[in-house]
Amino acid sequence: MKVRFLADNDLNKAIVRGVVRCDSRIDFRSAHSARLHGLDDSAVLALAAEDSRILVSHDFHTMPAHFREFAREHRSPGVLLIAQDLPVGRAIDSLLLVWEGSVAADWENRVCLVPSLATLVMA
Repeated sequence: MKVRFLADNDLNKAIVRGVVRCDSRIDFRSAHSARLHGLDDSAVLALAAEDSRILVSHDFHTMPAHFREFAREHRSPGVLLIAQDLPVGRAIDSLLLVWEGSVAADWENRVCLVPSLATLVMA
C-alpha cells in the first residue's frame, strides 16, 4: 500500500502544499481538514492510525514520548519528524522520496527524522 500522510497541526503548511504540488497523486491530509486543532498528541496519533496515515510533524519535544506510549498498545503507521529549520524545499524532497521509494509498511511503528530518515524510536 502506498504511503499516505497526515500533517500535524504544527507542520509548516508550505510543506503540505509543496508536496501535493509536486505530485498530485500523493495523499497528504492537512491538519485543518483533519480538524486537529486542540487535539493532544495521543488523539492525533490515534486519528493517524485510524486513517492509516504517517504523521508528519515538527514536534520533537513531546511527540516521540507520546508515540512510545501510544505504540505500546496500538499499531501506528509511523511518525516523520521534520526540523523547523530544515529548508522547505528539502523537506518536500524528502517526503517525495519517502512516497516514491517505500510502502506504508516500511514506516509502521517507527519515528524517523527527515531528511536523514534515521530511526529515533522503534516500538
